Amino acid sequence: MDSTLAVVTVTYSPGEHLENFLTSLATATSLRTRVIMADNGSTDGAPEAAALAHSNVTLLHTGGNIGYGGAVNRAVAEIDGSAEFVVVANPDVRWSPGSLDTLLEAAGRWPRAGSLGPLIREPDGSIYPSARTVPTLSSGAGHALLGTVWPTNPWTQRYRQENEAISERPVGWLSGSCLLLRRAAFDTVDGFDSRYFMYMEDVDLGDRLGRAGWHNVYVPSAEVTHAKGHAAGRHPELMLPAHHESAYRFQADRHPHPWQAPLRWALRGGLAVRSKLAVASAVRERDAGKVGHEGTDFDEKQGKS
Repeated sequence: MDSTLAVVTVTYSPGEHLENFLTSLATATSLRTRVIMADNGSTDGAPEAAALAHSNVTLLHTGGNIGYGGAVNRAVAEIDGSAEFVVVANPDVRWSPGSLDTLLEAAGRWPRAGSLGPLIREPDGSIYPSARTVPTLSSGAGHALLGTVWPTNPWTQRYRQENEAISERPVGWLSGSCLLLRRAAFDTVDGFDSRYFMYMEDVDLGDRLGRAGWHNVYVPSAEVTHAKGHAAGRHPELMLPAHHESAYRFQADRHPHPWQAPLRWALRGGLAVRSKLAVASAVRERDAGKVGHEGTDFDEKQGKS
């Protein structure tokens, strides 16, 4: 195994989170790390400061806000193709000691693992449901419609897998906020789908890896903490429509036939209405100073700090 581990993070004015990310990374693995920051147009100076302060950090300007998946793909292209693994993580992740070494050890136990993800804690210490099933049209609709008003509904429980035992196991997909990716698997499916500007690209990646014969393996013995949600809370009028657009793309791609056109039309119309309602509610909460987590995972953005 190469003694240098490549770590990719996408930055967009990440603020103080980035320094916490880099400082804690030093204890996450015994390997040397090379960090590539794919910057999508930060204006806070944090990526530039980090590149100056840390000799193992490279700042890669993408030329604008090209989206999360596109930025990751751009950074991975800078990494030698012989690298067995690549880490992709949000800049607002804080690593627990040894967490990356634990993921690498698990990769040895799962040779067909295309992606491996840790247990993710919220800042308050609670466990975030980061290992989930791939949403079908019915389960996705049930979760979207009822997740806020009836959190324990069967569709949400099935999707979020919150009642599953915390154990090392293959799952449908893993939160893209922190992933160890096997480079061969990532290249096999051509990386992230850059058509997803933000949201759902991790769901799509996990699904495509599974369809290509790879596993997505949840490794709860490795832990990280994810601040998450600060951009979604500040700019719901941008983030929430983007989430709904990605949700439509994901299902439309999986229902592409001409005879399924009425289903796609209904899906687009329903999501458009729901997006307007969600934005109005989130803006009211923001303006009232009560920024919180929307019940259908709009808080769950990787890398849009």
